[in-house]
Parts: sequence; structure tokens; C-alpha cells
Amino acid sequence: MTNLKIFAGNSNLPLAEEICRCFNTSLGKAKVGTFSDGEIMVEIQENVRGMDVFLIQSMCVPVNDHLMELLIMIDAMKRASAERITATIPYYGYARQDRKVAPRVPISAKLIADLLTSAGADRVLTIDLHAGQIQGFFNIPVDNLFATPVLIEYLREQYQDDLVIVSPDAGGVERARAIAKRLGASLAIIDKRRDHPNESQVMNVIGDIVNKTALIMDDMVDTAGTLTQAADALAERGAKSVSACCIHPVLSGSSIEKINKCSLKELVVTNTIPLCNKTQYTNKIKVISVGNLLAEAIKRIHDNDSVSSLFI
Repeated sequence: MTNLKIFAGNSNLPLAEEICRCFNTSLGKAKVGTFSDGEIMVEIQENVRGMDVFLIQSMCVPVNDHLMELLIMIDAMKRASAERITATIPYYGYARQDRKVAPRVPISAKLIADLLTSAGADRVLTIDLHAGQIQGFFNIPVDNLFATPVLIEYLREQYQDDLVIVSPDAGGVERARAIAKRLGASLAIIDKRRDHPNESQVMNVIGDIVNKTALIMDDMVDTAGTLTQAADALAERGAKSVSACCIHPVLSGSSIEKINKCSLKELVVTNTIPLCNKTQYTNKIKVISVGNLLAEAIKRIHDNDSVSSLFI
């Protein structure tokens, strides 16, 4: 693969290096820093003319800095005559505002799609978009990978008897049902009401969870308010034990403190977002890597093979 190059911004270098090890290669040389006034400075330090370039960058904290790094790196690659530029975004930020739910609010997910396309991205590779319709915001190909197959093996080993998969809200029922089918488990749903952003109130539990092992399945955990309230509600209503599985560990604010105090036995996440030093404050978090999944997808895109067959 002499014409394949993998570069990365500063958001998730450990994941980018793991992907490169799968190809027995090293990250492309690039200087990504800031000027004295805080502006992003990028310099690509090797030839990319005619190359198939993959830029790995998650939109995690600090979100705006990492977004700008990605946009400027795409522009640099475009001006350096790269043949194809694939924005590889393990965690696609600004995805929660994907439609107008109130007057005078933006559709931020569409804005980010426009920015990426205008910067010069030819393709987008991401994992578990917050809403599937975001793929339609792009006029370039989008490959939305699913991390659940990576998690299934671990879940099968650790959770076997009397398992019930729990969706924390109505929007996640399809995801939870798919996992329940793969694991041969039953399904339950948390009925909640959200009065303000990042705040929720558990209203009811639909389904049989008494004396069962409850596994909450969600795509992301941010402030952990929804997750911890759901865990406590399940425990109060008779669940034998409560664990959770989330793809994107945003874990902002006092989320770690909430997780430590709630009824959760374990929180299984992936490394689409680096946890930095957060795991040292809790022993409840288990991290599963998506490096091999992304590496296989990159290989198939480069070879013009099917990506969807990964999930058949």
C-alpha cells in the first residue's frame, strides 16, 4: 500500500498509532500546533501528492480546536495535491442538534458536514453517528461503522445469565433490540422526560427486569445524568445488577463522580474518545479498542472493497 498515508491531529493519537500498527507503518509526519495567539498551525512534513490520505481526528475536548485542526489539515492535504482525502472521525461532534426541535435553533450536524466538504474532504469515515440521517447531510460518501460487533464478544463472555438489554430512551430502542437479538437477551425501555439539555428524569421502566442482569445500551455518555438515573431506577425496581455499554465516552463535567455514586457495576466503552486520566478516578470503566475495526475499514476503502460486509 505504497500510496496509502495515515495522518492524525492531536485529539486521539493513541488510537491513530494503533491503527498504523495494524498496517505495520508509522503515522505521517505533520506538525499540528498553535501560533502564539492560539490560531491552529499545520505543516505537512512529507510528500502526499497522488496519495490516498486518511486523517484521523475525533471531535472531543477541546472540540472546537480539534475541529479546526481537522479542517486545516484537510485544506493542507488538498493544496498538497493528495489524490483522495478521507476524514476519519471516530467521534463525530456537534451531532446532537441534527434537526429543528424548537424555533430558532441550528442544525449543527449539517453545518459541520458543510465545513468538512468545503474544506476538501472526499469521504468521511466515522463510528456510530448519533443519528443515522446525518449521513444524508453530506454530498460525499459517508461510511458509518458500528462498534457493537467489537463489543459483542466481551459482552458474551461477561454477561450470560438472565440478561436484559435496556434502552435509556425511546430513540435507542432499535440499537438495544439489535444487541438483545445478538445476545439472546430480552429487552426493556426507560421512559424518561427531558426538560432541559443534559438533564433528564426517569419516569418508568417498560419490561421485566426483576432479578435480572440489566445492561444499559447507549451510543454515548456525556454528563452521565441519564445513565446514572437509569441505573438507579433499574436497581430500585429489582434488577439483580446493573451495567452499561456506551460507544463514545464523552464523560464531561462531574460524570465520573456520578458514575462512582450510582448503582452501576461496570461501564463498557470504546476508545473513540481518549479517556486520558479519567479512569484513574474510577474502577468501573472498561475500555474496548476499535483500532482493528477502523484499520480494516481503511484497508477496504483503499482497496475499493465493500465496507458494509464487515457487519454481515
